[in-house]
Amino acid sequence: VQLQASGGGSVQAGASLTLSCRLSGHTFGALAVAWFRRPAGKEREFVAAISNQAVSIKYADSVKGRFTISRENALNTAYLQMTDLRPEDTGLYHCASDYTFGVFPDQYNYWGKGTLVTVSS
Repeated sequence: VQLQASGGGSVQAGASLTLSCRLSGHTFGALAVAWFRRPAGKEREFVAAISNQAVSIKYADSVKGRFTISRENALNTAYLQMTDLRPEDTGLYHCASDYTFGVFPDQYNYWGKGTLVTVSS
């Protein structure tokens, strides 16, 4: 299983970005997908997760109302739409996938390389 995250960039506060996570090597529709981020000098933290058929979705409190996770199983791709970005959203964003759906990194065995999001004030 390979995951490829893309879409990061440097933006001003209040801007929007959409991250993409493309999976190959497995049946995408069988797997849950989550986004985690690691701010500089801090621990990795949960951002959002979506179950394999998008029935269940969870968000970190810090991003509720601003971020939207979605998926297109036909394209083997999940998305994280981020609006009203804040400096505290800055970090390396990773997508992860596995059969389980949850908010903890240990629940996911498949990880992609991150894509960097930098939000300046």
